[in-house]
Amino acid sequence: MVSGGMTCVKYLLFVFNLLFFVSGVVILAIGAVIYVVYGHYYNFVYDSFQSAPLVLMIVGVIIFLVSFFGCCGACKENHCMIITFSVLLLVIFTMEIGTGIAGYVRRNEVEVMLENKLNSTMYEYYSNEKIKETWDIVQHEAKCCGMNGYEDWDKVNHNGSLPHTCCPDTPDDGSCTQKSTNIYKDSCFVILKEVFTKYGSIIGGVGIGIAVCQLMGVIFACCLARSIRQGYATV
Repeated sequence: MVSGGMTCVKYLLFVFNLLFFVSGVVILAIGAVIYVVYGHYYNFVYDSFQSAPLVLMIVGVIIFLVSFFGCCGACKENHCMIITFSVLLLVIFTMEIGTGIAGYVRRNEVEVMLENKLNSTMYEYYSNEKIKETWDIVQHEAKCCGMNGYEDWDKVNHNGSLPHTCCPDTPDDGSCTQKSTNIYKDSCFVILKEVFTKYGSIIGGVGIGIAVCQLMGVIFACCLARSIRQGYATV
């Protein structure tokens, strides 16, 4: 049995595990939201960028399950369960730190990625249905037209016509042209860069922030496990 200051550690560890449980749900939700956002623009994103939110979702599920060991171990003062919890939490800690660092590092690559992807896929707009769908989603949702502006579509069409999603509430019948009065004039490149940089920062911040809190949980768990083991030794 634990006593004195370790009793306080025991209950602190239990409270931390409740927070871990909640953080697991939060991480899972954030990962899912970002994955959906990236999914809309998958033709403009490298495969490695789509893996980051998947890692967050996996970590969220693992935290959700691992918090069970911590809560049970703290309540029952079970040395084995607390050690198992500490080891698993250290593994998660490493994954989150890695994901957080990757999120911050990869956000610096967003500009090059988007420049390459947007420039190359514009020429496939009329020949690749999936790329056409992605461009239509981007231009419609972001209210933008072309990589840097609607003039970019001249390089593809050479006749002044524009995709119908460059003009709001316009049917796909060729009626959207550079002479239309309701053309979206914003750059899709600039808007997407802001969106992806924002989510890269969120991935990094969430990963590193929660990992620091979990490190405190590992310290509490190790203190409690040591106290329990010493208690067994004195029996």
